[in-house]
Amino acid sequence: MTGPTPAGRAAASHPSRRRTAADLRRWRRYLAAERAEAGWYRDLARRRHGEERAILLALAEAEKRHEQHWLDLLGDDVGRPVPTELRFRILGFLARRFGGVFVLALMQRAEARSAYARDADATATMAADEQIHEEVVRSLATRGRNRMSGTFRAAVFGANDGLVSNLALVLGIGASGVAQETVLLSGLAGLLAGSLSMGAGEFVSVRSQRELLEASSPSPDAAHALPHLDLDANELALVYRARGMSATEAQIKADLALADVSAAARGVNHLVDEAPGGEAGAEADEHETHGTAWGAAASSFCFFASGALIPVLPYLFGLTGPVAVAVAASLVSVALLATGAIVGLLSGASPMTRAARQVVIGLGAAAATYGLGLAFGTVVP
Repeated sequence: MTGPTPAGRAAASHPSRRRTAADLRRWRRYLAAERAEAGWYRDLARRRHGEERAILLALAEAEKRHEQHWLDLLGDDVGRPVPTELRFRILGFLARRFGGVFVLALMQRAEARSAYARDADATATMAADEQIHEEVVRSLATRGRNRMSGTFRAAVFGANDGLVSNLALVLGIGASGVAQETVLLSGLAGLLAGSLSMGAGEFVSVRSQRELLEASSPSPDAAHALPHLDLDANELALVYRARGMSATEAQIKADLALADVSAAARGVNHLVDEAPGGEAGAEADEHETHGTAWGAAASSFCFFASGALIPVLPYLFGLTGPVAVAVAASLVSVALLATGAIVGLLSGASPMTRAARQVVIGLGAAAATYGLGLAFGTVVP
């Protein structure tokens, strides 16, 4: 005979407590949420293979245990299934259709918002589970974040620079009192010049960074020297000491590498695949994080151009004066809100906080330039 479930133990710890209608509604919402979360992980698992698939299915099983907790508490009052919140339905749709790093980032946020730590009817184990689930999902999302971070960084910087710099340029020139044609031409020139500058700058920056990383990576050619090293001197230990190991650790590792000098492949693995500091594969991760030079350049160029076009749109459609300023500022604000929210979602932070920060910084810079244009502008007949 099995012992009482966690829910049964929780109910027994509150023998005098009455089950109110509010309790039942809350438990049903939790039940619906747990079923939805288990569905997310199963849907994502269908799009994965190997270890990732196994991890996602294990998370789904954990959510099923939480589901059973609320079923036990509800007993005969389970009733008909209640609809899940809109955000749960949206996330479920995304998990079924896409399943990329954006979905994992949203799931990380959902796990972080768990209310179990503040609910007396949830067990401490369930609250701890949710915290661990957040870390598991964060770890699953990290690889995808690393792969896209180089190009994504260039895209975000490019879009924001295009939005803010061209809005500031257009508003500053417009406030000086020049003709509409001059404002439009200045905006288009700023779009082209800025796009080319951003693309070239990103190419040089990323290419230079990758070259520095490559220069710091172990040389495969050094492995060919292993069979000819003086076994008594064993200078291979100096390599590991230079990478940050203690003298004792370096000597042990070098002895292992040279225990059989005829096993060249073993020596190659020890010398080449070991990253500085002893973490294998760190160089590969660094290269992934920075992305390719051409990818970053193209991303930066395109996103700067798309961002810089937005504040020019009112002038392209013939608007002038304060109306054009208001429309340009409004369009840029919406775009800044979108980019800020996306950055917040991918970083696992609050999207609204990041969105508000983007808008405040962007409009603040544009307002300063607009004020300078008013102060130093001239009236053109």
